[in-house]
Amino acid sequence: MKLAEYASFDGVGLHNLISRGEVSAAEVASAALNALEAVNPEINAVIEHWPAEEDPTGCAGNGPLSGVPFLIKDLGVAMKGRRCELGSRMAQGLVAREDSNLMGRFRQAGLVTLGRTTMPELAVSTTTEARACGPTRNPWNLERGAGGSSGGAAAAVAAGIVPLAHATDGGGSIRVPAACNGLFGLKPTRGRVSNGPAVDEVWNGLGVHFAVSRSVRDSAVLLDAVHGGGIGEPYHIPSPAGSYLSELRQSPGRLRVGLMLHPLNGARTTPVVAQAMLDIARHLESLGHHVEHVAPDLGVSWDAFVHANAQIWTANAALRINAISSATGRAATAEMLEPATLAVYEYGNRVSGTSLLEALQVRNTVARAGGRFFQGYDIVLSPTLADLPPRIGEYNRDQATMDGLAWIAHVFRQSPFTAWANVAGLPAMSVPLSLDAATGLPIGAQFGAGFGREDILFRLAAQLEEAMPWHGRRPPVWAGARCTD
Repeated sequence: MKLAEYASFDGVGLHNLISRGEVSAAEVASAALNALEAVNPEINAVIEHWPAEEDPTGCAGNGPLSGVPFLIKDLGVAMKGRRCELGSRMAQGLVAREDSNLMGRFRQAGLVTLGRTTMPELAVSTTTEARACGPTRNPWNLERGAGGSSGGAAAAVAAGIVPLAHATDGGGSIRVPAACNGLFGLKPTRGRVSNGPAVDEVWNGLGVHFAVSRSVRDSAVLLDAVHGGGIGEPYHIPSPAGSYLSELRQSPGRLRVGLMLHPLNGARTTPVVAQAMLDIARHLESLGHHVEHVAPDLGVSWDAFVHANAQIWTANAALRINAISSATGRAATAEMLEPATLAVYEYGNRVSGTSLLEALQVRNTVARAGGRFFQGYDIVLSPTLADLPPRIGEYNRDQATMDGLAWIAHVFRQSPFTAWANVAGLPAMSVPLSLDAATGLPIGAQFGAGFGREDILFRLAAQLEEAMPWHGRRPPVWAGARCTD
């Protein structure tokens, strides 16, 4: 199977080829590894890979994505016998003893997991430039970052290594790299996908697992395969009435859309991104939707919102770093941790139980405010990012001068639109509807919906994928353009 053919298909397309016997799962896996070898040296998206025969998943099965090559992020999802090092030198050599619930669902879906993707150290950033493995570069422009914290996953999918890849999102980490790399990225509702069994909730309910993909249907099929809790889950959310794949065939109807053009922190979206959102809003109106400008109420001030997130992020990071230290015997020092991570750790160790509970009260306030907002609107539209992806090195330039709170405030300035959905527990997606003509870089549009309403998001995404198609766009670093003869 030649790379041009392999990279032209999404995951469902590859699965259909295998099901019809037009190509074998082994041939597809071989093409994926060829794609990795062709482009990964340029983008540095995959930290470790292994032959397909070392993962029996999907080579012969009835799952909806059987035989489809896949990559897992170096965080959160445990694959038995494989390393999980969280982008950190401190965690090097840690190996999962058992599959997590989600990894079991990936196996049942038939995905062939071929490796691990890069991420920022301990996921406390929205750029993937970890000291442990070097920067991950954007396939659209190698001088730009790939976003984070699922930057390796997004760069690998955008460059054609795999059609979809595992990702996580605690403050925008699915949607930010999806926007940077021109992909579809859905953050599910809190509780939709299991974090267990080792973890009940990630970052006190802020973090979720899912994926980035090049097509809406791949994400729909995957969510059909992996949603649902395990034994003893802290949350229970009703299953959808039908399949998410079937939602792609349903009209979204006339939606009430609130357009949030500028961040709630008082900053201004850059003109090129703001204009892209206005153009998308006009396109939505041409499709019959009602759009009006809004500034959603968080229920608290922006400073209080950031402060609460900092308590949750840093306290959870400190807990994890202490666990890594116990497992490896390595101390949390400047030799083992990057400056920002060490600052987060030190700050997190000082967060009191009372401060953490106060932050969870803010989480509740924000969630209630989000619920009230979606009583009046079906969708909120905003940029995923207020600016184009930064150049490599810019994001982390001043990290050594910041304490933990200042670092989290910096992260939120870089991605001011995304964390609201995490705190409120709401589903949101980044859709690659625009390109910047001057740089050729993608511009992602974020759409959020009410609790449990992934169905509305999938209907709208399918409508936009047809009305404003992006599937034919290819970055300069693209596996399908590499000759393997």
